[in-house]
Amino acid sequence: MNTKISTLEQYAQFDKLVIHSLEMSLYQASVILDGEEHYVTHDNGSLLRAHNVVDMRRLCQNLSAKEVVLRQDSAYDEMVGSPIKHGQNTLEVPLGRLDSVM
Repeated sequence: MNTKISTLEQYAQFDKLVIHSLEMSLYQASVILDGEEHYVTHDNGSLLRAHNVVDMRRLCQNLSAKEVVLRQDSAYDEMVGSPIKHGQNTLEVPLGRLDSVM
């Protein structure tokens, strides 16, 4: 599900802002609202994207989240020939408050 950033700015506070590290220098954002993940879009419907974490945090500076994390899915096991695992190989790193980089 996608949600416009202007809609999210109206929320008093939501559970979590997730900045997704997709590949070299590409980041997208999602939020967790009532246990459901929503990707953040511009008002024109295009996904919110940035080329570094600081720029993404600036784009989201008017959002109020209880928790902000950087999420990266790792392909390490696949690259070294390890057996395929059931589930995800995901790393989440806490980033602190959004206003701490402004």
